Amino acid sequence: MIYIFGFFAALLILFSFKSWRGGVAYLDYFRREIARPPSDFTPYVSIFAPCRGLDENLRENLAALFRQNYPAYEIVFAVDDAADEAVAVIEKLIRENEQTVRAQIVVAGKAKNESQKVHNLREAVLRAAKASEIYVFVDSDARPASDWLRRLTAPLENENVGATTGYRWFIAEKQRFSAELRAVWNASIASALGANTKSNFCWGGSMAMRRETFEKLEIREKWRGTLSDDFVVTRAIRKAGLGIYFVPQAVVATVESCNWRELFEFTTRQMKITRVYSPDLYVASLIGSFLFNLVFIFGVVLLVFKAAFWLPLGALFLIIVFSTAKAHLRLRAVRLILNNYEPELDRQSWRQNTLWILTPALFLCNDIAALFSRRIVWREIEYQLNSSQQTSIITRKYESD
Repeated sequence: MIYIFGFFAALLILFSFKSWRGGVAYLDYFRREIARPPSDFTPYVSIFAPCRGLDENLRENLAALFRQNYPAYEIVFAVDDAADEAVAVIEKLIRENEQTVRAQIVVAGKAKNESQKVHNLREAVLRAAKASEIYVFVDSDARPASDWLRRLTAPLENENVGATTGYRWFIAEKQRFSAELRAVWNASIASALGANTKSNFCWGGSMAMRRETFEKLEIREKWRGTLSDDFVVTRAIRKAGLGIYFVPQAVVATVESCNWRELFEFTTRQMKITRVYSPDLYVASLIGSFLFNLVFIFGVVLLVFKAAFWLPLGALFLIIVFSTAKAHLRLRAVRLILNNYEPELDRQSWRQNTLWILTPALFLCNDIAALFSRRIVWREIEYQLNSSQQTSIITRKYESD
């Protein structure tokens, strides 16, 4: 039994060490990218912002899109219904900024066999200005900084870059344990991005492509019938042999809280989508979370019963040191970008450096749930993920009321 523990503990120590080294590289990459001078590559851009319902702090999030330090761009908002609560917020922002930024609202109608977000985007891209050379995609719960657009589009000057991407960082205004745990869970995915343009993935909440690339790869058609916009883009770009450039300055704050139901709904939804669209990544998550929990539980049991005391103590100590160091490096990197949120990140510090110990258990719960169901709830719509090319809508909240 001790030998079995030793074997799996050694594996987890190795993975933890490699993860820590990844954290060092992550921070170094942020520093190098921040040191780059601003680019003069500023072609006309179309920003596509799908919206549904009133996100927490929606007005502040969307207002940030009108304050970009960029010479010429437009914003195309997309909703499924003209009566959506978000429309009034969007219309007011358009009126307030009509002298500086061109913006419009597209009413896409109800999706039938794809996610509402994908449906909205498929309609929105048809309304892009003829002058537009770059397509940018942003989520309504993201709050980009003023240089976000310039930084996100700059690497596209290199035609070998298929897409650029940022990622989200959760910041909770209301200090809830569930919200902090979600932030730590999400942070572990954020640090998977880095300098390797071949292994990076796109995140649809902060993503850009050349219009030429979007049309050449037939992304709009590839989106038909799908649920995930970003997994589809990632797959298409990799198949074309192009790179995905991670832009640290395109990491955006998502300022909202969540309760326990919303925590499990969000995290489980991500892993169900991952299982359908990236089975290899899902299997890696399942094995990794299972290994971590196995070693930790086994190690604690050995310590309690004082069986081979020093072996489990040493193994758990090394794992905790490497994992805490990784969380610390990740937060240091994000602090370089989200400097408008210093008080909030200060409050996150001890949570980021401690709650990581709970996220493998949460990942394991999410992964197991994804084994038995392909149904998710997203923006009050229930979907069935039949395959990566086929999605069914089960119910809409307002239709069932």
